[in-house]
Amino acid sequence: MTIRSVVSLPKAPRLCAPTARRWPSMARTFSTTSHRDATWGFIGLGQMGYNMAKNLRAKIPISDTLIVRDVNEETIKRFVAENQEARRSSGTSPDQGKVEIAESAREVAEKSTVTITSLPESQHVINVFHSVLKDGALPSLKDERLFIDTSTIDPVTSKDIANAIHNTQAGRFVDAPVSGGVVGARAGTLSFMFGASSQSDQLIERVRSVLSLMGKKAWHLGDPGSGVSGKLANNYLLAINNIATAEAMNLGVRWGLDPKALAQMINSSTGRCWPSEVNNPVPGVVETAPASRNYEGGFGVSLMHKDLRLALEAAEKSSTSLYLGGQARDVYRAVEDAHRGKDFSVVYQWLQDKSE
Repeated sequence: MTIRSVVSLPKAPRLCAPTARRWPSMARTFSTTSHRDATWGFIGLGQMGYNMAKNLRAKIPISDTLIVRDVNEETIKRFVAENQEARRSSGTSPDQGKVEIAESAREVAEKSTVTITSLPESQHVINVFHSVLKDGALPSLKDERLFIDTSTIDPVTSKDIANAIHNTQAGRFVDAPVSGGVVGARAGTLSFMFGASSQSDQLIERVRSVLSLMGKKAWHLGDPGSGVSGKLANNYLLAINNIATAEAMNLGVRWGLDPKALAQMINSSTGRCWPSEVNNPVPGVVETAPASRNYEGGFGVSLMHKDLRLALEAAEKSSTSLYLGGQARDVYRAVEDAHRGKDFSVVYQWLQDKSE
């Protein structure tokens, strides 16, 4: 079983097919001892993962344990401290509602029946699952392990990892990227699009039950790899809608229109879309939007630039023409250079700066 090369997290490796890594075979070497099967794992406590993990901890049985892992030690400590404070405030027993810290992705996988990953780039996902598989068989549990990757990565990498998990009999791998941004992650209203074997209704329902703990909708789009393919199609549209919304709002404001009145009209008309209604790019129009917090929080412009790049690369591999994609990519590249770390709706600020 091969997958593309794995390197340390801080670097950005070339993910090329010729530099393949062979995974160890684990087909007949499972341990016969059972570990705790009421433990859930979460790897990746970024802006999305942090809030998803909080909702997960709040909705799983109080007697279950959540074990977390992230490369940022301060983030892990903050997550555990917030959980401890919430337990104290609610009068929860010290033995209930627990959150534990894992030293490695392998430890998370060893202890957890369900492991959820939320990571920024393809190489981070590769690194995590190589860490999970490189030391041989995982201890057996009463239920088959389920690995749900909510990251947005390229379809080829996702299929490679699914094959590695399935061929080594480590469990089931499902790609389930999300839509809804940090606002949706915080509110528990995310939408998931997932890829899982269409031949197993039981698996599909199991995945849906897990995703319902962190969101409101879950679409099964087909076999492994179809979730990330659907997400890239969605985010291609989102990327362009966001630019169009920023341009329309900037145009109206420069014509002297009140931005709130303009947004209300658009959101009651044919121009209505998520960037205009929920994530409006003009400060003060939507109080809960990142634009009203100096474009902090939300979906980073670097992540949108990445998703658009992945969509364009996948389109090229499938010989699909995308006429607006190249121009949108140029916009996000420039906005990322000017406003790195901000929400992707900062395109509006970038347009204003160019119009001055």
